[in-house]
Amino acid sequence: MISILLNILITVSQVIGGLISGSLSLISDALHNFSDVVSLIISYVARRLSKRKASNNRTFGYKRAEIMAAFVNAATLILVAIYLVKEAIERFVEPVPIKSGIVIWMAVLGIAANGFSVLLLKESSKGNMNMKSAYIHLLTDMLASVAVLIGGLVMKYFEVYWIDSVLTFAIAIYLIFVGWDLLKNATKILMLFTPDEIDIKELVREVHKIEGVKKLHHIHVWHLNEDELHLEAHLDCDENITLLEFDTLLHKIEAVLDDKFGINHINIQPEYKKEDIKDFIVQD
Repeated sequence: MISILLNILITVSQVIGGLISGSLSLISDALHNFSDVVSLIISYVARRLSKRKASNNRTFGYKRAEIMAAFVNAATLILVAIYLVKEAIERFVEPVPIKSGIVIWMAVLGIAANGFSVLLLKESSKGNMNMKSAYIHLLTDMLASVAVLIGGLVMKYFEVYWIDSVLTFAIAIYLIFVGWDLLKNATKILMLFTPDEIDIKELVREVHKIEGVKKLHHIHVWHLNEDELHLEAHLDCDENITLLEFDTLLHKIEAVLDDKFGINHINIQPEYKKEDIKDFIVQD
């Protein structure tokens, strides 16, 4: 909430400063700050939703809210960046005089406020994609303000006004770079893709080493959120064992999957001489 309020203050100040000074890089920084406000609000709401308990009609609760927030935040980063590229090219072709003094002071304000917000969110961003997306918004905006400050100083002392467009373009390219990586990771989770760190063939080899296992097949591995890694599969047993014996076998499988692959939610369907497809991956 502190970061949200600070970024609202920065956005309003930089819009006014950009309009008065004529600085595109300052207005671009303000636009990025506005996207920060939106992203922080989305992250805050998602964080609150993710803590809600599961119910009959929401059996997973809102555990994916933070992943969806990260996806939206990453997408907005890229959209803002594309708009800035367009504006930067147009301004580079037709540069205009800029009141550099206002640019410098607004950039200092942005560095101070965003720097404080970055420190506030740094710890929360570790291991949480939603908070990381908000953190990246703020971090890139602080770096953008540094670039704007440098540009303001160059314009003030050397009257090189095209530097404003060049800095805006550089900020936009950086936003695309960090936004794309975050968008890609969030998409993989939302699409239930197998995590990059999981080798299905290696996983099968490890499970097949356990006595009593004949074949693991119909395998699905996916992230529900960043804390929960799920596996569901069918398991052919060597013998027609009892449920109690299967429970013992299941505990061994769970231990291997958790210790070696970090899979902490496992759902296995036991089978014995069932006639079905035995491929590791089956399109259901």
